[in-house]
Amino acid sequence: MNGGAGDFYYLDANASEPLRPEALEAMTAAARVCGNPSSVHRAGRAARAIMETAREEMAAIFGATAENCVMTSGGTEANVLAVDALGQGRPILYGATEHDAVRMAAGVRGGQVIPVDGRGVIRTDALAAMLARTSGEAPLVCVMLANNETGAIQPVAEIARLCRDHGACLHVDAVQAAGRMAVDLRDLGADSMAVSAHKFGGPKGAGALVLAGERFFALPPMLAGGGQEQGRRGGTPALPAIAGMAAALVAARRDCADPAYQARMAGWRDDIDRMARSCGAVVCSGDVPRLSNTTCLILPHRRAQTQLIALDMAGFCVSAGSACSSGKVARSHVLVAMGMDDLAGCAIRVSLPWSVTAEQVGAFMTAYVDMAARLPARAGG
Repeated sequence: MNGGAGDFYYLDANASEPLRPEALEAMTAAARVCGNPSSVHRAGRAARAIMETAREEMAAIFGATAENCVMTSGGTEANVLAVDALGQGRPILYGATEHDAVRMAAGVRGGQVIPVDGRGVIRTDALAAMLARTSGEAPLVCVMLANNETGAIQPVAEIARLCRDHGACLHVDAVQAAGRMAVDLRDLGADSMAVSAHKFGGPKGAGALVLAGERFFALPPMLAGGGQEQGRRGGTPALPAIAGMAAALVAARRDCADPAYQARMAGWRDDIDRMARSCGAVVCSGDVPRLSNTTCLILPHRRAQTQLIALDMAGFCVSAGSACSSGKVARSHVLVAMGMDDLAGCAIRVSLPWSVTAEQVGAFMTAYVDMAARLPARAGG
């Protein structure tokens, strides 16, 4: 792959997937349409047709009605919209390993943290006890379907049952899961779900908040604007990005439904895990269901930043967890919540893109073994 700075191998899909060709084609076609989707003339109707077709395709894949698929600028906006709108007047409970968008939106509203175990999985016993203490108050529970750093998949169906038993509303951050595993709002039992286009091979700057219910779901907007999205999200929609998002999702769904593709990705992930363990690394959440493309590797006493620099110099793009910290390498709150305080600064994330090849995976493993052998161990990381 070439990104304008020489040849390199890109293994940071959880930060952003490479753009799928289907998305680029759809974006190019939509960009040629000059009309505003809100206009009533023929150019506006042509633009509206593109947007509504995209909305219908996405809603069908996610098990929702088209009118309850609200277009946003990405996963952060979708998550904050859900917390702000659905959490009004309710106690809010959110997982300890949630994305910062949810943590910050819930935190300013006095939200309470649901603990996770050492594998990064929500402690459903603790959630049940917390829900019991809010009996009669109809809380909002926010849980990530698949963690962006470890790939750990949460037992959302079980969590949804607990929420129903206590009259709670459930919001699911499916940003990392959508396009990498089957995601259906009905099967999850959630009331709302956030997704982001660039995590499944679509363009950056597009996402959606998908709402449950066969009828219109009232939602106070963050951006009042001109009443777009049925009054739930103002502003002229980014038509090319929305068209590209839907096209990418359709393509990603084909991969999700292909057992050979999933087995290949999981096999490469497991090969990386075995190689890393042979170098003395710890695989985070390695004993729970994970995304087939994601592994989080802790090399004790080697700082994550030092590992990233060494691998970047060898031509490999990986990360130290979430890519939402303005390029900074900080200690992972996810690993801290899992009880790995002493090791949290020594973790890197490898997330395989949809376009990865066996040769790239093999080359990375060779580079990792070399890096692990060369980097001196330092006390405290």
